[in-house]
Amino acid sequence: MTTKKIPQRAIGRNGPMVGSIGFGAMGVGAWYGKTDENEAFKTLTKALDRGMNLWDTSDIYGTSEETIGKWFKQTGRRSEVFLATKWGARDPESPPGPPNGPISKPSHIVKSVNRSLQRLQTDYIDLYYQHRVDPKVPIEVVMETLRPFVEQGKIKYLGLSECSIDTLKRAKAVKGLGERLIAVQMEYSPFTLDIEQNGFAAAAEELGVSVIAYSPLGRGLLTGRFRSRADFDADDLRLILPRWSEENFPKNLAIVDKLKEIADQLGATTSQVTLAWILAEHPNFIPIPGSRSAERVKENGSSAELILSPDAVKAIRALIDNAEVAGTRNRTVAWILAGVEGNCIKPEEWKGEDNM
Repeated sequence: MTTKKIPQRAIGRNGPMVGSIGFGAMGVGAWYGKTDENEAFKTLTKALDRGMNLWDTSDIYGTSEETIGKWFKQTGRRSEVFLATKWGARDPESPPGPPNGPISKPSHIVKSVNRSLQRLQTDYIDLYYQHRVDPKVPIEVVMETLRPFVEQGKIKYLGLSECSIDTLKRAKAVKGLGERLIAVQMEYSPFTLDIEQNGFAAAAEELGVSVIAYSPLGRGLLTGRFRSRADFDADDLRLILPRWSEENFPKNLAIVDKLKEIADQLGATTSQVTLAWILAEHPNFIPIPGSRSAERVKENGSSAELILSPDAVKAIRALIDNAEVAGTRNRTVAWILAGVEGNCIKPEEWKGEDNM
């Protein structure tokens, strides 16, 4: 029996059609507690069978790249996946947090491309993101470093993540490569509307760049499945985030409960209503919820087929606009602003890697 595929939408003005909901693969790399490889394989298979073929990983997501690579080798289905990975948030061989921040010096980029290709057991990456902007390296230098890989077919398309409008515009202006930049990955959910408020979403749309919305379910908060901190494994990353603190968690659950009231009226889950709302509000967005089980993939995929009425969209917007979210989205202001708010030095300020 053939599984029905979810609807598609274009990724960028110059990119291909992909599933309108992608698959965030951080969870199959053990960041959110222990991960069973067999369960991860079932989850990956379910995602692709359902048409969620935009897969998103990174070289700092634990064993995520390796797990996907093993799945490719086992199934032979590499060509069916639009595979995105990232480099540059930090050196994956260094521990997270200061002083190990964004790194995009040319030698590191070259090393990162080759390492990810090896881990993923593939000879090409469909979409390669700079995970965080390195303030010490001009984005033009970054793009030129990637040019040979694009020309060799090892990288099909380019993307940025958590960048500023200025950095995005500069990258798009690089001759012969700007048109390959089709996506920018930013956090967006009913709890995190920053890119609407600061003009970034509008700028990306004008430039023909899709917004790939990471953490669209508020890192699981909007699923409604977590009612206390005791619901998490002791090594779950979310326990250190402000919105999940003893003080803030109950306040944010109150918002989730109000959203659940709307979802109940529609005969859907809070996750499904949240994702459907993002798709309805932003035709240029593709959310990439993370999933650690095939059951969650099934639930998220159904969101793409949930058509909200204009009244429902307005009701959710009103709830969100009036909500008072407790806690910042990341650990500290410095963490949020890593990469100097997504900006980098100008080309004329670049003195070469040896002088960094």
